[in-house]
Amino acid sequence: MSSPRPAEFPAALSVAAAPPAPGTAPGDRRDDAAWRLATAFVLSRRSPHTRRAYARDIRDFYTWCAQADLNPLHARRVHIDAYAHELAGPQPRTGRPAAESTIARKLSTLAGLYAYGVAEDVLDRSPLTGVIRPRTTHDSVSTGLDRDEVAALLAAAAADGPRAHALISLLAHNGLRIDEALSRDVEHLQTERGHQVLRLRRKGGHTATAPLAPPVIHALTVYLAGRTSGPLFCTRTGRRVDEPAAWRLIRRLAHRAGLPQADRINPHSLRHTFVTAALDAGVSLRDVQDGAGHRDPRTTRRYDNSRHNLDRHPSYAVSTFYAAGRSTETTGRRDS
Repeated sequence: MSSPRPAEFPAALSVAAAPPAPGTAPGDRRDDAAWRLATAFVLSRRSPHTRRAYARDIRDFYTWCAQADLNPLHARRVHIDAYAHELAGPQPRTGRPAAESTIARKLSTLAGLYAYGVAEDVLDRSPLTGVIRPRTTHDSVSTGLDRDEVAALLAAAAADGPRAHALISLLAHNGLRIDEALSRDVEHLQTERGHQVLRLRRKGGHTATAPLAPPVIHALTVYLAGRTSGPLFCTRTGRRVDEPAAWRLIRRLAHRAGLPQADRINPHSLRHTFVTAALDAGVSLRDVQDGAGHRDPRTTRRYDNSRHNLDRHPSYAVSTFYAAGRSTETTGRRDS
């Protein structure tokens, strides 16, 4: 497993941190057992995105522990309950309670951290045992777009420039995770059995091949303008475009396109849209699952905005099926 680059991994969880200053509060000592456990746990995750998310959640909890004069390794269930209760109250940055999905995610991260500590004999038991986590919806929380909104976003991207148009085209037509798109090099554009494809590294380190539709091929060809090496999406100085820059770009394009939900649009919105559009287009759930790189079809279903669409309700197909049967029976009786 490769170590994360500095930009991918918060310095707050570095095992190479300097010794703590005298009087440092428990939980804020970056070289003590609690931080070493956190570092080992985060590094055990293969996905850079997961490492960043886990690091943020653990850092937030360790900060809370420091304020409570509590060593994280001495936490008990009562402390976890108190932390969850505080998350459910107004938060300093927003003035609003954290969403139940956020609380559930943070507690899930801590459950993984302490389970890791138990498995490595750092702890005797996990303080998360018996903690009741919020029940959350299984629907995707990202904001999807309809067909007209995708067209408006693509038009805004084309007006912005070739790089923006190529990136939005790839995300909209292939439903890639943003890190899957930005991590690719030009050399990953290849040809296979007559298809122009992009070689991917999926979540969890799995490899996959994504065929590219003609609009994507055209947008990439215009953008690359003959370039044959380096990051697929790069800045003017040749550096790889990072995720924060992609988020800012998509949000800016959403506003330029006049989308009513522009403040909630992000790269994952296009992945969400891809799944719904593919299912609406009649693609089988299995093929959409493969295209999105989901291990579980239930994950694919959660992205389907139209699954509660009354036009797609099976009662209509069943009614047609029954009617066809009655018609056959009537014809058969007349023939006899």
